[in-house]
Amino acid sequence: MTSADTVVPAKQSLAARIAARAGGGALQVFLVLIGLFWLMPTIGLLLSSLRDPSEVAVSGWWKVFTDPGQLSFGAYDDLLSNQQITDSLWTTLAITVPATVLVVVLGALAGYAFAWMDFPGRDWWFLVVVGLLVVPVQVALIPVAKLFGEIGIFQTTTGVVLFHTAFGLPFAIFLLRNFFAEIPRELLEAARLDGAGELRLFVRVVMPLGGPAIASLGIFQFLWVWNDMLVALIFADSGNPPITVALQQQVRQFGNNIDILGPGAFISMVIPLAVFFAFQRQFVAGVMAGAVK
Repeated sequence: MTSADTVVPAKQSLAARIAARAGGGALQVFLVLIGLFWLMPTIGLLLSSLRDPSEVAVSGWWKVFTDPGQLSFGAYDDLLSNQQITDSLWTTLAITVPATVLVVVLGALAGYAFAWMDFPGRDWWFLVVVGLLVVPVQVALIPVAKLFGEIGIFQTTTGVVLFHTAFGLPFAIFLLRNFFAEIPRELLEAARLDGAGELRLFVRVVMPLGGPAIASLGIFQFLWVWNDMLVALIFADSGNPPITVALQQQVRQFGNNIDILGPGAFISMVIPLAVFFAFQRQFVAGVMAGAVK
């Protein structure tokens, strides 16, 4: 072997050497610490909701580690006996679930149509959808409130669902259209040759392939609608509002009612977290697929 055939290993940079050494247990410990740091507000809210209001007023939630006896579920008993809070949770579900399902279904159908169906003005209509992405919610509050008042759905659950559906569809169509457009054309043509119509092609081929993107969209929409307060404050029934508005009313009416606010706020926050963790694999797969495409 001559000197010309000798392979000289490239010298790694300092950053590369640090990254290579950090890829082991040290990095995992660091990521776990970061995760615990971001979960600290949730843990603090949970522990505060399990303490007596008198204890909450004089010391921080971390005192439970030295005095675990102050933890109890009495605040959650008070929450379950509060009719306004329990009704507001059901109202929130009655708004969030339909608004999420409608956006996912209609967005998937429209995304498929924009990606693989030819109709007059398709590209121009898609530009209109993209333009709607920049329209802020605040611009439509007064006109839509007047429209809903004229047709009799102002301050109703139906009105809130329709508002969230309308403002969630542009992003849904934009996201799913771009995802569906990356499906190989040969795969769709093969399904058509086998006799599949557009509806069967959409259900049997496009929907399974678009599962990660659809799951990501569903999580985004669910979190947005569940945590919304502005739209709910204006369009929802003031006598039976969603949980965000109900908790705000509790603060306004009973400033020291921590035995209701603590567990109510925790339940309001933990349900979206549970949904996210339940579909985290599909969410990550959708995000990674979108990044690769």
